[in-house]
Amino acid sequence: MLKTNTNLIIRTLLVTACIIVSSMLSANAQQPSPYPKVTGYVAVLNPIGSWSKHGFTDNFSTVYTIGFPFGINILKSEHFGVSFELVPFIHTSHGISKVNSVLFHPGAMFRFSHGFTFIARAAFETSGRFGFTPVVNQVLLKGKNMNLYAALPVPFRFGNGQPASLGGGLQVGIGF
Repeated sequence: MLKTNTNLIIRTLLVTACIIVSSMLSANAQQPSPYPKVTGYVAVLNPIGSWSKHGFTDNFSTVYTIGFPFGINILKSEHFGVSFELVPFIHTSHGISKVNSVLFHPGAMFRFSHGFTFIARAAFETSGRFGFTPVVNQVLLKGKNMNLYAALPVPFRFGNGQPASLGGGLQVGIGF
């Protein structure tokens, strides 16, 4: 009887060891998660205009402003990430061009199917303005190492002795 119990114990231990080793091997055979993942991008931002209590001001009549966003995205999963963006703006008026402000634009990214992304950004401008910018982003062409995308930012700005404003723009860029 002792021999039967010992054999049963040995068989149970062997089966348990085989199950543990098998589960460890199958866990190691799975592909590692691609997240977190770091991506970057560069773009051109063309503000269309803005509305304030003084009415609509377009970007094409007396002055022209263009921005050059660049940034880093840290993707936590397929559906969520954070983005850190800097945007120097060049302002042209009366034949004089200059960098008139730089925008620090961190935000949370909510990624959806079919290449759509919603980004909720905080906005801090060196000109003294601040606010937030909801952005809708769409991948237009998806390549192996880079994507072409378009985005529609809607900036809400406050501060610096100016009335609150709501703007709109078009951004086109390359993500890599």
